[in-house]
Amino acid sequence: MGGRIDDLSLKGYRETLEPGADTVHVLSPVGEDLAYYSVFGWLPGSGLAAGDVPDAMTEWQLAAGDTLAPGAPVSLRWDNGKGLTFLRDISVDEDFMFTVTDRVENVSAGSVTLQPYGIIARHGLPQLQNIFVVHEGAIQRNDGELLETDYADITELEVDPAEGLPAQVTQSETDGWIGFTDHYWMTTLIPEQGKPYKSVLKYVPNAGIYQAEVRPPAVSLAVGASSASTVQFFAGAKEWATIRAYEREGGIAGFLDSIDWGWFYFLTKPIFAVLHWLNAMIGNMGLAIIALTFVLKIIVLPLAYKSYVSMARMKELQPEMEALKECAGDDKQKLQREMMQLYKDKKVNPAAGCLPILIQIPIFFALYKVIFVTIELRHAPFFGWLNDLSAPDSSSLFNAFGLLPWDAPATGSLLHLIFIGVLPILLGITMWLQQKLNPAPADPVQQQIFAWMPWVFMFMLGGFASGLVVYWITNNTITFAQQYVIMRSHGHKPDLFGNIKSGFKKKPPEPVSDKSKAKKK
Repeated sequence: MGGRIDDLSLKGYRETLEPGADTVHVLSPVGEDLAYYSVFGWLPGSGLAAGDVPDAMTEWQLAAGDTLAPGAPVSLRWDNGKGLTFLRDISVDEDFMFTVTDRVENVSAGSVTLQPYGIIARHGLPQLQNIFVVHEGAIQRNDGELLETDYADITELEVDPAEGLPAQVTQSETDGWIGFTDHYWMTTLIPEQGKPYKSVLKYVPNAGIYQAEVRPPAVSLAVGASSASTVQFFAGAKEWATIRAYEREGGIAGFLDSIDWGWFYFLTKPIFAVLHWLNAMIGNMGLAIIALTFVLKIIVLPLAYKSYVSMARMKELQPEMEALKECAGDDKQKLQREMMQLYKDKKVNPAAGCLPILIQIPIFFALYKVIFVTIELRHAPFFGWLNDLSAPDSSSLFNAFGLLPWDAPATGSLLHLIFIGVLPILLGITMWLQQKLNPAPADPVQQQIFAWMPWVFMFMLGGFASGLVVYWITNNTITFAQQYVIMRSHGHKPDLFGNIKSGFKKKPPEPVSDKSKAKKK
């Protein structure tokens, strides 16, 4: 019926990690909830009526083949009874790409004009995750330009006079593709590259159907002539290596951009490429993240070295700075001038200590994007209870990390955010130890901020993907070692245990000034 591809599951992917969990279901036929399918056919032109060409309800006959499989295509045949014979060859590769070739032969009494098309139809709004780092909706490329459209924006498209519906019609001359993308799955129509075609994105309000279409150019067939049109249909997981192969070897321009790399794509793409290579070499994604952290730290080591050297020299200037504070008294402007002169004379840049933090911000967001968006991290195990690096740490203080005979709170619940797991606790400890390499600042307000920061981050990142927390713990550990060694090499031995002890000492009450005594009297 219709020669549709409308019932498709991915045997290599499960909905959950539970034993016996259902396979991921991508496409569903009409009649089921949230029907989602592809259909191919011809639009009638001059000399033809609607019933003269195959559509979504056409009953095709099997012409060749039996069961569609890689290396085993099938062929369908339909005769309109008026001199036009339509043939459809469908093949599929070992991954996620179907190839649909529609051919028509004209043995009627006159010439005809008709236009091939491919459609992806999605009935109703799918269940969305509504996470700002992942685009869910329509995605298309037109002559090198990538366009992402949310489902809400599709419903608000202007009515196209030719379509009679809210629609966006784009003419492409050389390359492109169009479809729908979810967090990990995607359906895409790819016309023959290097040839012009129209892409259509539209919404059918009465039926609540979202549609993505490709329309190759119309063909005119003289009597005795034939024509063929080929459209590829991708339906499956957004695997980096697979999609890259379709781009490089299959000639689908820009297909790798179907993965949502985000604003920091210039960092996200190479970071994931290195992570993918490390995982292939090591065989464990968690260890690959740790190895990636070492690689990133080596790359930024020159800047980090300058920063830590500057911090060590700042410590050397501490006695002179204290003397300047005593001399300046309450004159803050004078203190500022003399401190800047001191920095200039000693050739110390007080802002250099911010460099590691500034460098870490884009790297952190790029890695967050990699871990959260790419399917290679989905259900990727590490060790022990860490069986999904794309999900938060499932262990919990609530049941003493599994020692007590009751279940931990569900991941994402409020109790889970309060009773955090092993990884967030390790994160807090590594941040706290890194902080203790330096004495607490003299300013009481800064002291309080620095004292609470590790534990605030510990709870903030407790709900993040465990792969990201593994990276952060590794990064803190490497930074601690780097800073300790560099400071020692410049004659400043960090008093780690002394700084830790001072943090637990009870501070004496501040002395009451003479002015305040006078006020009390």
